[in-house]
Amino acid sequence: MLFFTPLLRIFARVMSYQQLWNRLAKVYGEGEAKAIARMVYEVRYGLSLSDLLMGRDASVPSDELEHIAQRLERHEPVQYILGETDFCGRTFQVNSHVLIPRPETEDLCRWILSSLNGQLSMVNGQRSMVNGQWSILNCLDIGTGSGCIAVTLAAELPGAQVTACDISEEALKVARENAHRHHVQLSFAQVDILSIAPSLWRGLGEAFTLIVSNPPYICHCEAAAMDANVLDHEPHTALFVPDDDPLLFYRAIATFGQQMLQPDGWLYFEINPIYANELRELLHIMSYHDIEIKEDQFGKQRFIRAQR
Repeated sequence: MLFFTPLLRIFARVMSYQQLWNRLAKVYGEGEAKAIARMVYEVRYGLSLSDLLMGRDASVPSDELEHIAQRLERHEPVQYILGETDFCGRTFQVNSHVLIPRPETEDLCRWILSSLNGQLSMVNGQRSMVNGQWSILNCLDIGTGSGCIAVTLAAELPGAQVTACDISEEALKVARENAHRHHVQLSFAQVDILSIAPSLWRGLGEAFTLIVSNPPYICHCEAAAMDANVLDHEPHTALFVPDDDPLLFYRAIATFGQQMLQPDGWLYFEINPIYANELRELLHIMSYHDIEIKEDQFGKQRFIRAQR
């Protein structure tokens, strides 16, 4: 019996993959619980699904895992707990100061890149328009958060100049770390797009070829339908707009674009499908043209672009 006692103590300090996902299934449902549990073991402990099936989860002490499980049971996003998430094939640092990048935003980046790659060619190591109208590709990401859009554009468009701005200095710290992690050069600016004076706009640099933004677009009246892991943990300043002015940020950014976009420059937005037609009309009134709305992978009107 003395021989088995140490082994029993070891097993008592271990939480298996199956035990973790069974516990989380009470909160998330079986499918999502399994995905979250796999992510925890893979990211935090370097164990693949094959490792888990071979029983190597028995080597993970349960003290930290118990703490992780408790946080997950309180609906804290697993990405914040692990401190990272994947976006467009890269791993990004995230924390509670920034939104967790969504698959829909990956679709926005892919739309931008596929569109630009059809218009641009490499000239002396930099991207130029085929017809020579744009001497250099100069991009601005407004409300950059983790920097996922800005970093992706900079990484996929060699030679482009990319500026990332946000109202939050804490968010910009995360974006800077992600730019460093992926070895891209970005310019950064702490800017409140709702109050920046026109005289200061030029301080962000020369006119931009492209402005992109995934701004706050959820009305407070929609909060009741949101998941607790989003509502209770992600930054509200990056999520919500007033119920009586759902196009607040789009109007401000489009006005900014009238001053700071080059002729024929592009404006790209991620949008709330509820207000897609209203936003289209707003951009038309503001003299933007070639306005196009694009659906996301779930068939919702999620993106819009327009040309100055």
